[in-house]
Amino acid sequence: MRSAVNDLLGAYDKLIMDPVHGGIPLYRHEIQVIDHPLFQRLRNICQNDILSMVFPGATHSRFLHSIGVMHVGGRMFRAMIDAYLRERQLSEQVDLSLSQLDAIDYLAKTIRLACLLHDSGHSSFSHQFTQARKIHDLMSRPDRFDDLWQGVNYRAFYKEKPLELEHEHYSVRVAYDVLDSIDLAAAGLHAQDILGIMETTDVTPSESFCRHAHTFWGFIAGPDAESGALNEASTPGLVMDLLSSVVSGEIDADRADYMLRDGFHSSVTIGGFNLDHLLSNLRFGWDVEQPWLGLAITQKGLGALEDFVYSRHQMYRKVYAHKTALGFDWLLREAINEVLDDPESFDWVDTCLSNMQNFAELTDNFFWEAFRKVARTRPRSYSKCIVDRIKLDHLDTREDLSASAITDHSGYLAEQLHLDGNDVVTCSMRARFSNIQDNFNGIKVLVRDPICRQRSLRKITDVSVFFSKFGDGTITHFYRRPALLRGL
Repeated sequence: MRSAVNDLLGAYDKLIMDPVHGGIPLYRHEIQVIDHPLFQRLRNICQNDILSMVFPGATHSRFLHSIGVMHVGGRMFRAMIDAYLRERQLSEQVDLSLSQLDAIDYLAKTIRLACLLHDSGHSSFSHQFTQARKIHDLMSRPDRFDDLWQGVNYRAFYKEKPLELEHEHYSVRVAYDVLDSIDLAAAGLHAQDILGIMETTDVTPSESFCRHAHTFWGFIAGPDAESGALNEASTPGLVMDLLSSVVSGEIDADRADYMLRDGFHSSVTIGGFNLDHLLSNLRFGWDVEQPWLGLAITQKGLGALEDFVYSRHQMYRKVYAHKTALGFDWLLREAINEVLDDPESFDWVDTCLSNMQNFAELTDNFFWEAFRKVARTRPRSYSKCIVDRIKLDHLDTREDLSASAITDHSGYLAEQLHLDGNDVVTCSMRARFSNIQDNFNGIKVLVRDPICRQRSLRKITDVSVFFSKFGDGTITHFYRRPALLRGL
């Protein structure tokens, strides 16, 4: 029967060759998504803003990352299905019904599309774009959300308007337009289910999803499916939460891909972990009393999960928070603000942020051309530093300082080096790991009693002391402005 599942989920139409994962197969409806202009724009958005200023190989795009996340998300779901079938076949004859096969197929394809579109709303230079002060002000304009959804009833996805827009809100908006333009019905899928497992949304799932969710829950929980505190109306939400955790959770397809991809293209090894080992030890976890349905890891797979978490921790410390990289991030944000001093550029970016047709043109290329234009006329500018790779002079690095301590240390450095206070620049990055200690955001360890062979779920921190060692942390770098920027 496992071969039947593989046959059902394996009728692909195209193969993309990826330097990280090898061959990535695609369904016809996924090809239609990828070929859409709003998705193709991701080719021109760098995955790691301008990290290539420090790690020259890190020029990879959001486009290939998104396809990689889709591939990993599909692998995660199928790995858990395969493991579940394999373990059940050891004790009983498993004969999946057509409705169970349909449910597995539906949920797998829904996960893949949500993963594929999860980053489709990123703008120029990815995360640094929304952190630029003037961009943040633009995206916080009170009517921005209404303008963005003009002519569309967004109440099906948002019960209340968000006060501030982030790239996740734009991903949902892009996904809506992309899915609306393809023949999703031919694939037997529904857009609201895909949007429902993306971040920021609150969606009532389709009738098809509800039907498949009940079938899937019965397949996973078996005789326990109708017991405990779970009622029929809450089953779709339970399954939707499971799918959401694959798209965006502590062990999710997004993190798994970007750690491997960023490590590969940065030519560092600290982002490496064994994805195959991790996936082979993922399981469905459920508790009919809570009720809960989520990801679980086998006890023997804890080592793979520890590698995953440690690799992520090290990537933050050694790559993303690299002293030169954070310095260029600061220069980049100031250069973006500088470009928006021009009324024409400001108006165009403002228009792009409210109209999906124009949003497709908001890529790295727009700002690189704008930086060059500013640099030609203003040799003392942030844009000049970006174009000519003129970096901030690193002075010191401290960890876990309060805001007042950062200010005090900046003043101390300025005094000791006889600098104007404005010439000392600080850049901080906060790495969030507190969910690891807080039950790892719902992920549990699957433990089997050696005597009765019964399964039980336990908190990760009750099984492994490794995860208790991690917490949120902030790295702050202190810099001196280069000579051409002093006095600005």
